[in-house]
Amino acid sequence: MLKKYLNITQKLLKYYLSSDRKTLKSRVKVLSKQRRGDKIIILCNGPSLNKVDFEQLAQSGVDTIGLNKINLLFDRTTFRPTYILSINRLVIEQNRDFFKETKIPVFLERASAHEFGIRSAVPIQSVATRGEFSPAIYNGYIQGFTVTYAALQLAYSLGYRNIALVGCDHYFVDKGRPNQTVTAQTADLNHFSPNYFGPGTAWQLPDLLGSEFHYQLAREFLHDKGIPVWNCTEGGHLEVFARKELSEFLQEP
Repeated sequence: MLKKYLNITQKLLKYYLSSDRKTLKSRVKVLSKQRRGDKIIILCNGPSLNKVDFEQLAQSGVDTIGLNKINLLFDRTTFRPTYILSINRLVIEQNRDFFKETKIPVFLERASAHEFGIRSAVPIQSVATRGEFSPAIYNGYIQGFTVTYAALQLAYSLGYRNIALVGCDHYFVDKGRPNQTVTAQTADLNHFSPNYFGPGTAWQLPDLLGSEFHYQLAREFLHDKGIPVWNCTEGGHLEVFARKELSEFLQEP
């Protein structure tokens, strides 16, 4: 146990002294000044994302964070997210060509960004701990069993003070041991595109209980800061955050 702790400590110390941390801190500072307002929408990847009016979203001027393979909807709409975030190694490997080519600011887990040569990415470092919410993402973020939790930490670090989730269905058709890596056998019914994790694609089964625990932590942390998090998903099973219609969130000042 002591050896494991020392290894984690050495890893973090190395990161704190790295150019990656300096790059991330600088990018966060610049991007926070470029915000179009205090509101931001986190675009999760559940099937309900297909119900979103992206033209309305594009015209609203509200900033957004797209997650993982959000680019799979780009052929359907002119809408583009303000930022993109991905932390899962399998997803980053599968989507690396897009991540290398896009002009959208992309935040990627540091180790995977280096492994797959995605030099244009903004590298973020995960911290091997649970049960916390990182207020400064350049000091490390907590994975919380879902990229959405990382997105909440990113949104706060960038200075947003009114946050909405859409497409966060918090439900998966596929069942099994949480975090287990499996290979998809059929078209994907768990995400907004059947090709998200299509047949033959490796992916990790969700940990819904672990995710929900961290959502509760995020709600409490952000509530204490006076920052609401709204669930603007149409349907779905996530009830940790208060519900609000997306159209209402967009129209509010």
